[in-house]
Amino acid sequence: VQLQASGGGLVQAGGSLRLSCAASGRPFGNHVMGWFRQAPGKEREFVAAISRSGGRTLYADSVRGRFTISRENAWNTVFLQMNSLKPEDTADYYCAAASGYSAYATPAQRYNYAYWGQGTLVTVSS
Repeated sequence: VQLQASGGGLVQAGGSLRLSCAASGRPFGNHVMGWFRQAPGKEREFVAAISRSGGRTLYADSVRGRFTISRENAWNTVFLQMNSLKPEDTADYYCAAASGYSAYATPAQRYNYAYWGQGTLVTVSS
């Protein structure tokens, strides 16, 4: 699976951004999709995941209630709507795909995901 993330940018605290990740190469509906982020000097961390069916989602505690992950299988695209952004959300955001999971699984570890896109930078100013 090839993944292409987009939508990052500079936003003021309290603002919103919507990230997109377009997939190609293998049947999109066979893959769990996830978003991770990596701030300067920190480890890459889990943000959100959505099951193959789209019927189940999982969020990191730090973003729950502010971020929403969704997918449109007909468009081979996964989205991350980010609201009420905070300076601590500043990071490179990566989309990732995992195969071999049941329809409602939402894995949250980096090693669960075999396919990664390039990062898209989100900068939140205070």
